[in-house]
Parts: sequence; structure tokens; C-alpha cells
Amino acid sequence: MSEKKKTAIIGATPNPARYAYLAAHMLTEYEHPIVPLSIKQGSVADVELIDLRKKPPLEDIDTITLYLSPQRQTEWYDYLLSLQPRRIIFNPGTENPELQQLCHDHNIKPINACTLVMLRSGTY
Repeated sequence: MSEKKKTAIIGATPNPARYAYLAAHMLTEYEHPIVPLSIKQGSVADVELIDLRKKPPLEDIDTITLYLSPQRQTEWYDYLLSLQPRRIIFNPGTENPELQQLCHDHNIKPINACTLVMLRSGTY
């Protein structure tokens, strides 16, 4: 198996009907450590959700996978950039040219893709 990529899931959820929930489980299945950040409470893939509103300091984040709509991303720009990930995955429906430009400005690779597809196809 390839190198493990510590992944912050922004918009994580305990709701099994959501893609962020499926991503948490699939990332765990592929043995990538997850940091699920949410404004909701509960857990996903046996990991307690961390309150996104507290903007907790995190270290060694390789990837951020976004599950927030573009209009809900703005207040988190500074926090997301401060985590200094190698890349941010903009899952379908989260594409945001403004944040993608900020990524480029901060040497973070923006990727318009689906985390689930990337994992299954071996491109994660």
C-alpha cells in the first residue's frame, strides 16, 4: 500500500447518508489517518469529531478534503491555509476559484476531484 496521508476532513459528519461520512470510512479502510472537523457532534469511523469552530492547531496534515459548499468556506480560509497541507481536494460541489487561487498563492495544490474516486482508482 502507498504512503499514508494524514487527512483533515472539513465538514465531517456522523450522518451515513453524506459523502463526507463515506470518505471518512474509506480513508480509514485505506489506512490513511483522519482528522474529522465539523460543527456537528459525534464520531465517524470510530474517531470523535473535532469542533471546527475552535480552529484547533493541527500538525502534519498532508491533505484537506473539503465537504463544505463554497459559500460556507469563506470563514475558514485562513484556518485551512494555516494548516499548510500539501493539497486541498475540492470534492464535487465544493469547487471554489477564490480559495483555489489562495491555495496557489500559498504553495498548496488545489485538486477538483472526488476523494472516494481517488482512493478507489489508486490516485489518492
